[in-house]
Amino acid sequence: MRLEGWIEASWFETAQTRLLTMRSGIPGKMNHDAYPDDYIRGILNGVKSVAMVGASPVNVRPSYFAFKYLAQRGYDMIPVNPGHVGKHLLGKPFVASLLDIDRPIDMVEIFRNSGHIMPVVDEALKLLPLPKVIWMQLGGRDDDAATKAEAAGLKVVMNRCPKIEYGRLSSEISWMGVNSRTLSSKRAPLPTRGMRLSLDRASFGGGETAASDRAAKNKSELS
Repeated sequence: MRLEGWIEASWFETAQTRLLTMRSGIPGKMNHDAYPDDYIRGILNGVKSVAMVGASPVNVRPSYFAFKYLAQRGYDMIPVNPGHVGKHLLGKPFVASLLDIDRPIDMVEIFRNSGHIMPVVDEALKLLPLPKVIWMQLGGRDDDAATKAEAAGLKVVMNRCPKIEYGRLSSEISWMGVNSRTLSSKRAPLPTRGMRLSLDRASFGGGETAASDRAAKNKSELS
């Protein structure tokens, strides 16, 4: 690596560590009550394959909408649900468990309630290579599972919806009249199938995951 590249990477790593410390009060520990936009943005920009545990083929279930949305944004989506093996979700075959997936996974999205999260994380930690991210949907939180995953080097997001975060950071939700609290000289384009939108729009005060915080209240739609 060139010197200037090494310096830039080192500066970013140091700045990120300071940010995490400022957020949580503990060096290097993420505050799971308030995520910086850059943390969420880095995850959504960096992952390509997503295994959704608890996905449903029923087109009125929240997991169906989230799965469809992410698939339409170009993510390689894998539905995981032992109760639907033999079925397909938007052309993708269901698998019974994470261990049945035949390719590396970047992110495990857990669409289960909090009491079912730890077994999923334990299974994810058996994968080789390990996933990069554990993402727990709205209403899902298990701090012990998060600590275990982070100890293994994984990033963790809890009680958040990637569909909401993607729409907010890309300013796509502005097409629906929602203030995304992001700044850009150009309006977000209407996406076409498989189109990845830019998530690099600057955000300003009050924007960091506030939409998810509001949506998380009284949330009880997880399986």
